[in-house]
Amino acid sequence: MISTVVWGTGNVGRAAIRAVEAHPALKLAHVLVHDPGKVGRDAGDLAGTGRDLGVAATDDIDAVLATAPGAVVYAASGDIRPDEALADIVRAVRTGAVVVTPALYALYDQRGAPPELRDPVLAAVADGGGSLFVSGVDPGWGNDVLPLLISGLGSTVDAIRCQEIFDYSTYDQPEAVRDLIGMGHPMEYEPLMLAASVPTMVWGGQIRLMARALGVELDDIRETMARRPLESAVTTRTMGGFEAGTQGAVRFEVQGIVEGEPRIVIEHITRIHPSCAPDWPSPPDGAGAHRVIIEGRPRIEVTVEAGDEDENRSAGGNATAVGRLVNAIDWLVDAEPGLYDALDVPLRPATGRLGRKQP
Repeated sequence: MISTVVWGTGNVGRAAIRAVEAHPALKLAHVLVHDPGKVGRDAGDLAGTGRDLGVAATDDIDAVLATAPGAVVYAASGDIRPDEALADIVRAVRTGAVVVTPALYALYDQRGAPPELRDPVLAAVADGGGSLFVSGVDPGWGNDVLPLLISGLGSTVDAIRCQEIFDYSTYDQPEAVRDLIGMGHPMEYEPLMLAASVPTMVWGGQIRLMARALGVELDDIRETMARRPLESAVTTRTMGGFEAGTQGAVRFEVQGIVEGEPRIVIEHITRIHPSCAPDWPSPPDGAGAHRVIIEGRPRIEVTVEAGDEDENRSAGGNATAVGRLVNAIDWLVDAEPGLYDALDVPLRPATGRLGRKQP
């Protein structure tokens, strides 16, 4: 059994605790938290399993890492604290642990990551013998292993389009939805996540990964952006009210240009309410989905809908991102120490878990 630490118990951490507990090769050894109010609480309580797991949460990072765990699922956010997240991850890798995380977008395509991110990780690998694999859902499997797998079912491929189509009122991070993405702000507000070059910073690595796997050279990576206001005020179940005239929907593309044409595209269509931008693509049931479209012969379209925590689609997405990471741990433990990306790490089947009850 691989002793495993879950570091962080937010949206991703809750799912990580459940995934580690369900995995037959892993043993949940410790749970690290930042909030003093969570210290001492049982991991099962924090993860909503409905039963105690016998692991009390702690904020003592030194003590936990001193136990030399086999693996660390780093579930703390890196969106607004990238320097701190990198320092935490490097620290864990240096202990010799296999570290998996959705934080630090630049390391999704680790070969193309800037030296200031890549070099400290490689130094920690050399010093301690640990490993790092960074992935998620979008960016993550929704625009790396899934489209590449499906592309192999066709005879010819003209273009690959990966879509996230979501009602963001289901996303349990109000500050990110309102401030980073701009929902509910006046249209003149400039959200950080929608600023020029930021989408490429986040999703460009996935474009490069797909191009590398497909054996094509990118001419360029380009962005498109469109925003729509709410025509009338709306009230959402989880995030409260949004006023008429404020931002209600966003649509952008990150395009990989090959021989002058957008051949590899990651597109987001995001709403705070289904009534906004009704002419834009919608998910099959209005809540949220990830879709891959292979334009070619044959034309292939695959839509993935994941639900968790009372069928919440955002929670379902988080759970699939966690599944990709946690299910890679035993493979990474057996592999050589190093810095890995999605083209290195195989998508693992649920070996030993068919028919097992959800923890």
